[in-house]
Amino acid sequence: MISRRTSLLLIAPALVLMAVLFLTPLGYSLIWAFREEEAGRWGIGNFTKAWAFYSADILFSLVIVTLSAALIGALSIAIAGYLTLGRSPRAVAVLRWLYRWPLFIPFVVAAQVMRTFLAKNGMMNNALVEMGLLTPFQTASYLDWRGIVITFVWKQTPFVTLLLAGAMASLDRSMIESAQNLGAKRLRILFGIVVPQVAQTLMVGLILSYVMMMSVLSVPMMINAQQPTMLTVDMAWRINAYGDYGVANALGFIAYLMTACVAWGYLRKELRDRTGEA
Repeated sequence: MISRRTSLLLIAPALVLMAVLFLTPLGYSLIWAFREEEAGRWGIGNFTKAWAFYSADILFSLVIVTLSAALIGALSIAIAGYLTLGRSPRAVAVLRWLYRWPLFIPFVVAAQVMRTFLAKNGMMNNALVEMGLLTPFQTASYLDWRGIVITFVWKQTPFVTLLLAGAMASLDRSMIESAQNLGAKRLRILFGIVVPQVAQTLMVGLILSYVMMMSVLSVPMMINAQQPTMLTVDMAWRINAYGDYGVANALGFIAYLMTACVAWGYLRKELRDRTGEA
């Protein structure tokens, strides 16, 4: 049996890397968000300036990420549910093979692909024109907030689906088979039996996706060349254009708060459920 000291030595490299590459920059950003360099004092001036200049972008980021997370959850339930309850082995095999592809594509590549796919003269509109569903004059560019949502959903749905499908596959199928024998439809089985049992896994996947989408720079920068935009673009702009790390840190602090609220809500729900079970 491995001793406690040996266990600490084994995980020490990972802890050091986490402290150096994550906790130290995080602490620096959170602390220096309150440093007003021009005035040479500590205060909330950076936050006041951030809200005055970028309040629309803060709300825009919140709406985009929340909408994307909701769509990711719905699609993940649909795909994982069909993988679990689908009756066509060939369709299940094809879907299982297809849905994972975006997992291996970085966000910057996904953004570039969507720039080509969603443009006014892009692949999607050209395909619709060729099928006779649109005329060339009816095509429109989706390189705006819709493009950001589409990219986020396309990129993150496989991640959540993989977690969800694994959780569904580990369920005791006796309840599912009993419901099927009693004539229950697949949708009722999915939302009445399966989803409640994997809700915790679904929430974990959506929270991780929420944090990931909030931190992505390439997608909003490459797809949405207009205002409002997301906080990551504003942070990059304040640093690269003005060297204003104070406001950039304040925007980062606001992004931390937005993600922390989501995580806090989940942890509070889990604690309440555990206390109720106890």
